[in-house]
Amino acid sequence: MAGERKGFRFGVFELDIIAGELRKSGIRLKLQDQPFLALLMMLERPGEVISRDELRQKLWKSDTFVDFDHGLNTVINKLREALGDSATSPRYIETLAKRGYRFLIPVEPLNEEPGTRSSATESPTPVSTSLLTHPDELPPVPSSRVRVLFVLIQIMYLSFYISALARLSAIEELLDRKLGGANWITIVLVVSAAVGIPLRLYLLSYVAFDVKDLSRKFLPIFIPTLILDELWAVSPFLLASQIGLGLALAATAALVYVPFAERTLVLMRDRPRAV
Repeated sequence: MAGERKGFRFGVFELDIIAGELRKSGIRLKLQDQPFLALLMMLERPGEVISRDELRQKLWKSDTFVDFDHGLNTVINKLREALGDSATSPRYIETLAKRGYRFLIPVEPLNEEPGTRSSATESPTPVSTSLLTHPDELPPVPSSRVRVLFVLIQIMYLSFYISALARLSAIEELLDRKLGGANWITIVLVVSAAVGIPLRLYLLSYVAFDVKDLSRKFLPIFIPTLILDELWAVSPFLLASQIGLGLALAATAALVYVPFAERTLVLMRDRPRAV
């Protein structure tokens, strides 16, 4: 039927309800019926606690005689093995003692018509995105460390912007002396700093108040932020006469990488962690 739910996508995984398959980056994984049904229950209610009793009722008939606790533990262990998950540092399935289990990461329903999914699942991830870190690849890191590093990056950029604007006349003299006048560089510097200052204050406020889901705010503006940061990555060359060309080149190379590190920190901050 049109609009019927066909499955779920979470991270690099897809659960195909119709085919009864779990795929990772388009590759089919071996998963038995009971772990499949347990995963399906969790994906239907992400973020909610699925009690052990609910799982027992779903996985075994009422007239089945079995050691439910041992059987359920085996099912969850097989499911974690398929996902590459860990009970001690869960990425996907969190164990709540004496209560049940909770699926941690966001889940996207798949509602495509039959025959339309193969191209999506079999096509390789585009190179432009595969080079970027995926949330599932990140280790669990204490939130306080991530926040400190992210704040330091914002302060660094704010220092760049404010220092450049404060010494604008000296920069204009330097450009005039070295390049015989380059008014367009000055314009780019002023405009980008004017854009960058509120952007950094915005990100600082989000982290300072520990607002949740920063990644949902940051990722849509990552490309514009990347362009802005790469423009400022060449700023050390303005100090080449004081620090030397080699050191200016090294500083620029490091600054080229900083936006990608910033993106990784955002994903780390929003990554679910064990309670």
